[in-house]
Amino acid sequence: MAHDSLHAAPPSGQETEREASRLAGLRTAVGSWDAAIVAVLAVAVLLASLSVQNFATGRNVQFLLLDLVPLALLALPMTLIVITGEIDLSVASTVGLCSTLLGQMWLSSGLSLELICVLVVLLGAVLGAVNGVFITGFGLPSLAVTIGTLALYRGLSFVVLGDQAVADFPASWTAAAVQNIPGTSIPAAVVPVLLLALAFGVMLHTTPVGRALYAMGNNDEAATFAGVSVARTKFWLFVVSGAVCGLVGIFWTLRYASARGDNATGLELTVVTAVLLGGVSIFGGRGGLLGVVAGVLLLGVLRNALQLADVDANALTIVTGTLLIASVVLPNAVANVRARLHRRRQRAHATAS
Repeated sequence: MAHDSLHAAPPSGQETEREASRLAGLRTAVGSWDAAIVAVLAVAVLLASLSVQNFATGRNVQFLLLDLVPLALLALPMTLIVITGEIDLSVASTVGLCSTLLGQMWLSSGLSLELICVLVVLLGAVLGAVNGVFITGFGLPSLAVTIGTLALYRGLSFVVLGDQAVADFPASWTAAAVQNIPGTSIPAAVVPVLLLALAFGVMLHTTPVGRALYAMGNNDEAATFAGVSVARTKFWLFVVSGAVCGLVGIFWTLRYASARGDNATGLELTVVTAVLLGGVSIFGGRGGLLGVVAGVLLLGVLRNALQLADVDANALTIVTGTLLIASVVLPNAVANVRARLHRRRQRAHATAS
């Protein structure tokens, strides 16, 4: 037998290229913003568990996850909207208006709560469609439109119920909103959130619709020339955002057993912070759902740990604002550094060759 047959054949050029591509992909994933946020989340959970009393208890985990349900739900459509280069600042006011509409219908319509919940989701979709019409139909900036509807919807919330609160919801419904998965400290409400997150993630990262969203965020005109219906797609994103706000309005009302005009006040800032902290570019065209989920969890863990440590509410607002600024500045700073290093390597390679 020939001596060469005892040795494996050297890898072909194509195999070497594939291996290099896999290694490059692994390095990109490990060094990505998503990986960084997941690592920071793990460190935050570890430090909070070791240093903050009662943080790691089952009861606190339950309350932490219940607090995160509205934030996570609103962050899902917000992620898609921001990736396209738009924004929706009216989400918290839409939640408040949906909550008061639920309370008013329960108080005076005589309809079943099941039917009222369906109507609230549909009304939320209509409120989102109003945003979509002004943005895609009239070509107005989403920032200006949703700041306007932020004020409009919050004002309408107080018109619907005034200063009163509706609190006589069936005990079975309010208990169901906060009940745990049997044998755990995990609220059952987490399950539909995870299913929706999976659906949004699959749509964003594996379908032509998701690729179209990234294309719109990078260049609307180029996406249009590529056959993407930019206006129609953005319109439906705002409709979906409104419908999700309706769901959150129902959950918020039942969890706290109270429909009030000030429900969810200020939540829009937290939602935008979580999305940007998760690595979605405020300029559109970049980001992913894994990072956003990690951003939601990180923000929730930090706020919960600070509350348990008796940190003042104003300090919590400062933390949220600081994270919002950092989530805008840091990814762009990292991208600029990487671009400079890449150009430097290219120049060095050109000089060497």
